[in-house]
Amino acid sequence: MKFFGIDSPIYKFMTTLTNMFLLSVCVVVGSIPVVTVGASIVAGFDVGLRMAANEEGYIVRQFWKAYKSNLKQGIPLGLIALLCAYVVYLDTQIIAKVEGVSIFFIMFAMISAAIFTFSLLYAFALTARYENTLMRMLKNSFRISMKYFVRTLGLVALLVLEILAFWWNYTTLIIGIIIGPALLILTVCMFARPLFEKIEEDNQEAEG
Repeated sequence: MKFFGIDSPIYKFMTTLTNMFLLSVCVVVGSIPVVTVGASIVAGFDVGLRMAANEEGYIVRQFWKAYKSNLKQGIPLGLIALLCAYVVYLDTQIIAKVEGVSIFFIMFAMISAAIFTFSLLYAFALTARYENTLMRMLKNSFRISMKYFVRTLGLVALLVLEILAFWWNYTTLIIGIIIGPALLILTVCMFARPLFEKIEEDNQEAEG
């Protein structure tokens, strides 16, 4: 096997890195109008799920095809995600800056953040893989999070570590800008795809 042959680890690593860079650029460009951030993320997950199964082809072409087909479903999902993120941000600002905040408010903020996280964590991947209503996507995301709670906590912890790693210094921040969106999406996809396949198998056995 040649060191730089198409079957070599170096070639595969560079190909994956290039695909992640292309996917990150597509996600960022697709999110520029802001209101389309949801459609852009769903399209990113469409590509990410393929990458997780080693089925990716032309990244840019696949992304924009998925982007166009998911505008109707992705836009409201993205707006819901932005609203949830803003609510969590406001809660953290109140807790940090207001003196004498009630413990009940802190508990409510933590529970709300957890519900938002679990409802959205798999929602974009579900939207990329299946056809369903927006509310069912959110409910199914929450149900999967509860059913595979330990794995989901591990996924959340890994995502947090990746984000913190990108903020470590200027160099890691640049790396985060270059491949960060794709890495976060691919991380979720690596967890989500096996769960989806397991659920599909269980459903087929139940129907059979």
